[in-house]
Amino acid sequence: MPAFDMKTLQGQLDETLLSDRLIAMLSAGFGLLATLLASVGLYGVMAFIVARRKKELGLRLALGAEPAAVIWLVMKEVLLLLAIGLAIGVPSAIALGRYVSSQLFGIEPNDPWMAVGTMAVLTVVSATAGLIPARRASQIDPILALRYE
Repeated sequence: MPAFDMKTLQGQLDETLLSDRLIAMLSAGFGLLATLLASVGLYGVMAFIVARRKKELGLRLALGAEPAAVIWLVMKEVLLLLAIGLAIGVPSAIALGRYVSSQLFGIEPNDPWMAVGTMAVLTVVSATAGLIPARRASQIDPILALRYE
């Protein structure tokens, strides 16, 4: 009997797992896109809040507040939004982890190191998105801010 379509074991595995790898790469791409959109949204919200509070922040600076204090004032709101998001997202991820456990290869559904790494990435992205409006708020000219509106 002649042998047709002979393949190596690695080649057969690559063909078999091609669709799963494609779905994993698409999911990772959509996750990165979602993170980018969330950071742009957080930046937009914080820029809007800083613009609305321009007079208040200018008054604080005029009365002698340090720019670092103004940065911290804005960053507290960013960290509050981050904490709310993590408080909702982490339990949801843990609860939904068992439903996707059959699709995970090489990691556990409730891997603590992956959760810590994800929270660290989200914290850095959120802090970066909030730091830009916070620095802009700390550089407000008090005279112009008092004349604002």
